[in-house]
Amino acid sequence: MYTSRPIKASRRSEIDPFHAMDVLAEANRMVAAGVNVISLAVGQPSASIPSQAADAAQAFLRAGRIGYTDALGRIGLRRRIARHYAETYGVELPPERIMVTTGSSAGFNLAFLTAFDAGDRIAIANPGYPAYRNILKALGLVPVEIPVGPDENYVLSADHLREAHRREPIQGVLVASPANPTGTVTPRAELKALVEFADAEGIAFISDEIYHGLTYDERDSSALEFSDRVIVVNSFSKYYCMTGWRIGWLVLPASLVRASERIGQSLYISAPELSQVAAEAVFETREGLEAIKQTYTRNRAILAQRLPSLGFSEIAPIDGAFYAYARLPSGMGSASEFSKRVLKTCHVAITPGIDFDPVAGEQFVRLSYAGSTADLAEATERLAGMMSR
Repeated sequence: MYTSRPIKASRRSEIDPFHAMDVLAEANRMVAAGVNVISLAVGQPSASIPSQAADAAQAFLRAGRIGYTDALGRIGLRRRIARHYAETYGVELPPERIMVTTGSSAGFNLAFLTAFDAGDRIAIANPGYPAYRNILKALGLVPVEIPVGPDENYVLSADHLREAHRREPIQGVLVASPANPTGTVTPRAELKALVEFADAEGIAFISDEIYHGLTYDERDSSALEFSDRVIVVNSFSKYYCMTGWRIGWLVLPASLVRASERIGQSLYISAPELSQVAAEAVFETREGLEAIKQTYTRNRAILAQRLPSLGFSEIAPIDGAFYAYARLPSGMGSASEFSKRVLKTCHVAITPGIDFDPVAGEQFVRLSYAGSTADLAEATERLAGMMSR
């Protein structure tokens, strides 16, 4: 009998797994088997999309025709996003510079493909969102991971960037504020210094602003306030509670719009039209979204009190987003082992820090507080019970 040789996976596919998704998959298998699992593993709001946005989508669905849009997206949504920048940041932005994307994930793909050539070096913070590193590697780009820790409040600074560029020139930098996994907000003055240094050195600046709206002690600052040369990636997944709708947007320098449009036409055709309709409507639901944010505020206070009492340390400033990132108490083993034990014994899903920091991540875990306050309180009680045994 003839046996064909298996197709060999490409070298570009040799990237690390996204451990948070692996944890979620195992938790979902346990839930399907009837186990009461509380997930603190994935950054996904438990709240539903606001009713006004759902109603807009249902009305559009009843009309019976959902199709392709322009690769840049529906003009109504792009105009509404431009209005959002004027109202929120005082930035006047032509809708022609806005591209609607299939979630922020497509936004990162388009930004990287449009702004960089294979072999270019892109600076990112470590710890940081693992998909940055993985997408860059898969696209033939070189992630330059800059360690940031408790001594720097987990903030990537202009001094960090200057030193990395001095050692070996970099072509781009990606800064997330608020950041995943740390929840750190880059101070406004530091963000301005980063953007200005990048502009002066000809470094492409990508600003991940997908957690905007979810800061607790100060207002959001957009990189667009300091330069029209930056690329901004944003999403309706987090503050707007639209994860499964897979809808986000890019703000591009004028010089990159047509290039991004050309690539988007072939990679995605367009973002889902139904999601674009809902996204335009969700801008008008600010009161309900702020009520959801108050749940995160309560949850944040619970973790800020409970984590130190359980022995966690080096807790990143819980300034924004909906994550706590903390060093494990001594004697708990590696973060991967600890996370597996927590899921198995007390049915709480958390993410090991190895996702976010390949060097020191096995000493850290990330906990998402995007769910209900009751679930978070119960999860911390379960953790306390397990760790006291």
